[in-house]
Amino acid sequence: MQGRSPEQESVGSGTKRSSVSSGDRSRNQKEFFYKFVESEGLTAELVDWFESLTEKCAPKQQAFDVPFELIELQKFDYALEGISFQQLIRMPKAVHASTSDAVEATAYLAIEDFLHASVKGLWEAFWSQDELMPFSVACLYNSNMKFYQAEKAIANGRLGGLFATGILLNNSRHPHGRWDHVLELALLRPDIRGLAVGCDQKPSPSVLGEALFCAVRMLLARSLSRLSFFPDSSTIFVLLVDSQYGGVVKVEGDVNKLNFDVNNVYGCAAEWVKNHSRISVSPINRIWNKLGNANWGDIGALQVLFAIFHCIMQYAGMPKHSVEDLAADHSSRLQTRRIERQLEVTRENGNGLFRYQQHSVSPEIVEVQEDSVKVESKELMRLEVGSLLWLEDSDWQKGYQIREVINTGELTYYTASYVEDPEKNMFLYVGSHPSQLEPAWEDMNLWYQVQRQTKVLTIMKQKGLSSKYLPELSASGRIIHPGECRRPISGGNCDHPWCGTPILVTSPVGETVAEMVCTGQFGSDEAIRCCHDCLSALSIVGSAGIRHGDIRPENVICVKSGVRHPYFVLIGWGHAILEDRDRPAMNLHFSSTYALQEGKLCSASDAESLLYMLYHSCGGVFPDLDSVEGALQWRETSWSRRLIQQKLGDISTVLKAFADYVDSLCGTPYPMDYDIWLRRLRRNIHDEDRGKEIVATG
Repeated sequence: MQGRSPEQESVGSGTKRSSVSSGDRSRNQKEFFYKFVESEGLTAELVDWFESLTEKCAPKQQAFDVPFELIELQKFDYALEGISFQQLIRMPKAVHASTSDAVEATAYLAIEDFLHASVKGLWEAFWSQDELMPFSVACLYNSNMKFYQAEKAIANGRLGGLFATGILLNNSRHPHGRWDHVLELALLRPDIRGLAVGCDQKPSPSVLGEALFCAVRMLLARSLSRLSFFPDSSTIFVLLVDSQYGGVVKVEGDVNKLNFDVNNVYGCAAEWVKNHSRISVSPINRIWNKLGNANWGDIGALQVLFAIFHCIMQYAGMPKHSVEDLAADHSSRLQTRRIERQLEVTRENGNGLFRYQQHSVSPEIVEVQEDSVKVESKELMRLEVGSLLWLEDSDWQKGYQIREVINTGELTYYTASYVEDPEKNMFLYVGSHPSQLEPAWEDMNLWYQVQRQTKVLTIMKQKGLSSKYLPELSASGRIIHPGECRRPISGGNCDHPWCGTPILVTSPVGETVAEMVCTGQFGSDEAIRCCHDCLSALSIVGSAGIRHGDIRPENVICVKSGVRHPYFVLIGWGHAILEDRDRPAMNLHFSSTYALQEGKLCSASDAESLLYMLYHSCGGVFPDLDSVEGALQWRETSWSRRLIQQKLGDISTVLKAFADYVDSLCGTPYPMDYDIWLRRLRRNIHDEDRGKEIVATG
């Protein structure tokens, strides 16, 4: 776990800050924080700004972006299947609806129980079922800004002064909590949906002002803290809830850009909000039903859970079980459900070219014409050796015959030959039907393999990035299915289940490094040539700011057919990093240290993954890795003891020197010097066929 215990407080454990922040600025910052205690002061400073934002927005246009995209929530929803959340205290039907305090008290108990159930379920599902949950839930008392258990606060007559409910880090030294220990706050306010403005159901300025006050105060506390367990201390999530509905406010920004004028704390904070923060606000959706039970699978609860998930990750680092891993299990769960319902029926059409599975039964009569096939049920395509497949590529139709079916255990793809040129083989990838979201979510790898890789290779082609060490986009388009296509004139697909299925065709073809290792064909010469060829590919795409993000033995092929000397090609570009928001594949064995820690790539990340691949392919042994923490520990031990360098040094001194170079760059912003290492590696390749290297242009 990356986070350290809140009790391990010391000056040395603080986040890195410039020495300029000491002295007067530090004292002003502390005084600013202690004076920043009233949400009304900040809200009053922001009223005009809220109104101006509303006036600038066109009808039905939102003033703020949403914190989460729908596709993120869909994937998270699949990951949560089978995870148990149980709220024991039901939410009362209406907060503040009665003159009695009983309803309001029950509401605070219910929201505290809801947050406890949420954080406990997420911690055990994604991080650890064995370790004790390091969080607690408590309510914030407005007059002294301290935290109390809701039951104790109500018993001590503090109900009227409760301001929010928070998720905090456990710390026995501070029973009433510290603001730099707060992961997330939830504001319980009456009739959130009724106060929402506009058809997009965003919260009112008064409620949003309170949320921004909480966010700014949390950011200030973290900037003053000597603790270092917040890898990303510049992002805050605040929840807004009532007895039925809820939403999420996300605030991002560098609080060090705030002017710490202690005589104008709310004015300065408002200026920071306007000029230096990024605010995202979700729609207000239902969380609790009329019985007071949480609808855990609905979008209202889902976006709240996703915000809590991100807050836990700020403390605990990357989870042991990623969202992608748990979402992928949806496939097996769906298959089990189909078997239970006895829906799976395998059929084969008359041409013997395809196989499909019928996923539903219907008593209706299906009309079958001689040259047409019309099936109302969803079908999954199955291609076999000898099958013919026709592809619609722009205005052309291209035919391919399947030569080999390749199954890696995770994915299935094919070696195929072009009908008009049977001697030329290519890799052929078949995607999911665009209208069938469910199969695409069953196996996200398939989407990355076809649709995402098509996008990446197209961009590389448009930018003139080409080399024999990079795959070439031969064709991409949609399958032409058997029978008559009744595609509407206006566009779209007909009702045939294969219509519109995306296809990707690339060249050249070759044997993967994984296969070469299994057959004992990957020796020292191959290791040096592989390192050179993969670095050449990375150098070319790196000039355009593109990184691979998924280097492993299955994504490097050796081309031997039709060439004097074999060479290696870096394939599998579906997880390539094109822009900052892209995320690399997560692989416990081959991902770089920075990718496992931060979910991003640094300049040397691909080279580090390449070294792990060479280490493994040359006989290096990986331990049994079942968690991110274990993978990071192995990397730290291996580099500190120079195990990687020693193993590669048995192959070649240049590989050992290259490993030392990459080790010095890992996690730093310094760029890779590809040219010098390409020259050194080239000098160590025996009988080298330099070939025709085409550098990036455009």
